[in-house]
Amino acid sequence: MELIDFILHIDAHLADFIRDYGYWVYAILFLIIFVETGLVVMPFLPGDSLLFAAGMLAAQPNELNVWIVIGLLLIAAIAGDSVNYSIGNRFGMKVTKVKIFGKQFVQQAHIDKTHDFYEKYGSKTIVIARFVPIVRTLAPFVAGIGRMSYKTFITYNVVGAILWVVGITLVGYFLGNIPIVKDNFSKVVIGIILVSLLPIVIEMIKARKSKRKEAE
Repeated sequence: MELIDFILHIDAHLADFIRDYGYWVYAILFLIIFVETGLVVMPFLPGDSLLFAAGMLAAQPNELNVWIVIGLLLIAAIAGDSVNYSIGNRFGMKVTKVKIFGKQFVQQAHIDKTHDFYEKYGSKTIVIARFVPIVRTLAPFVAGIGRMSYKTFITYNVVGAILWVVGITLVGYFLGNIPIVKDNFSKVVIGIILVSLLPIVIEMIKARKSKRKEAE
């Protein structure tokens, strides 16, 4: 419940962080994005809503500098994916057996879904996955397991990071202070999550239709 509250009211929590920690909030933002993209066992962190909220706060006087936010989070996103790729390349599926507080966070179903993305989109999955929760965290890991060329991986990694970080942060920067958006932030976050989940839902529907046709 605390995680859900943090995600839905991340704008208020970030404002509290700025008040309590000052410039250290940049390090907090960096760590959240790096951990979400870099550690395969942490796919549940609020990447999209965090970027939007950071952009929104950067549009307010004396809060965050939007260009520092974008620069730092670009580094975090690129470095995180690179670390995740290296983990998959070196340790493979052994990492998925790691348990935290007795719970296995990486589900086989999530790995399978990420494999499906690769079958459909190939290397472009690294870019597309940036906008899909859970798949975003698992895509570089699976790329490492599959021994994708690092030159190919880093190219798509950088392109995906730029589109994701710059795109969503600037959307928050330019739209976040519109009254209807600012006053309904939790609903906006839910909307962002739903939109980002659409690719998975569409793929699931297509897979079910394909299975039905095969069964007929």
